[in-house]
Amino acid sequence: MNNHPVPVLECKNLCKTFKEGSLTTAVLHGINLQVMPGEQVAIVGSSGAGKSTLLHLIGGLDKPTSGEVFINGQNIHQLSEKKRSHLRNQCLGFVYQFHHLLPEFTALENVAMPLLIRKIPTKYAKAEAKLILEKVGLGHRLQHKLAELSGGERQRTAIARALVLKPICVLADEPTGNLDAKTAEQVYNTMLALNREMNTSIVIVTHDQHLASKMDRILLMEDGRFIS
Repeated sequence: MNNHPVPVLECKNLCKTFKEGSLTTAVLHGINLQVMPGEQVAIVGSSGAGKSTLLHLIGGLDKPTSGEVFINGQNIHQLSEKKRSHLRNQCLGFVYQFHHLLPEFTALENVAMPLLIRKIPTKYAKAEAKLILEKVGLGHRLQHKLAELSGGERQRTAIARALVLKPICVLADEPTGNLDAKTAEQVYNTMLALNREMNTSIVIVTHDQHLASKMDRILLMEDGRFIS
């Protein structure tokens, strides 16, 4: 009997090369990574180090040139597009620097949307969305549209949307990059507290060493490689 926990996320010898005409640019070189249940990992490095490319491969939004990505033990790049989308919807939450919320909908409707896509009844989806918005401190903003929310409130709404499906792992790409330092700290603390409460793993790409220092582990990326 195997009592060792299975990584929620694993990359094996991941490489990515972009081709444009006769030009070839190698962006990732043999990345190996394991993220365990509930673990919080920060990936830091300068612009162009390959951090966002890695996050896209982990999230199944792009395919590696070589190497493998496992989510919950499944090799995601061996799945059909439909099955990969299903796995992404079941297992991963995404938070971006730009919130990607829909301006014509309220905060509540934006957060309920992933549940509705999963064909969960509207009444239940809105109840779940309300619950998680209250947890991020936006219980008083449920019926407000984006134009009525501050930058920090929009980003907390985006975090609520990422967590409403109770994913096993959240992938966050510069989630506080557009916020002032004080608001960034509040948003970050909200995200980490929720992750601990829900025992969700989190992988954050960030330039911010101070925010990265709050994580369980920091990985430094340079020229498409992790350096110790």
